[in-house]
Amino acid sequence: MTYVSGFVTPVKISDRERYIASARAASPLFKEYGVLSHVEAWGDNLPAGKLTDFRMAVKAEEGETVVFSWVVWPDKATADAFEAKMMDDPRFQELDMPFDGKRMIYGGFETVFEA
Repeated sequence: MTYVSGFVTPVKISDRERYIASARAASPLFKEYGVLSHVEAWGDNLPAGKLTDFRMAVKAEEGETVVFSWVVWPDKATADAFEAKMMDDPRFQELDMPFDGKRMIYGGFETVFEA
């Protein structure tokens, strides 16, 4: 089974094209490190919850939306190897990151079902 790294990120609506350009620039780097699939999804239906919701999860501010993204790895070992090397790869440091990384949430997920 594959392994998934997921991300939920607040992004200014006005930075949509910058964000997409950044994702396009990062994608070949991810693939070089073994990513099988890379998806970026721009929030357009984010209902307000009573206890929590996507906007609350990242403390989205007025003028921001939420981006839900994920990368699929062949296995956890490949994902872990990427994490260990990513911060030392200067190409990641050079990427334009048009979002507040302090409010991004992320995690790794073991796949239990695929169809």
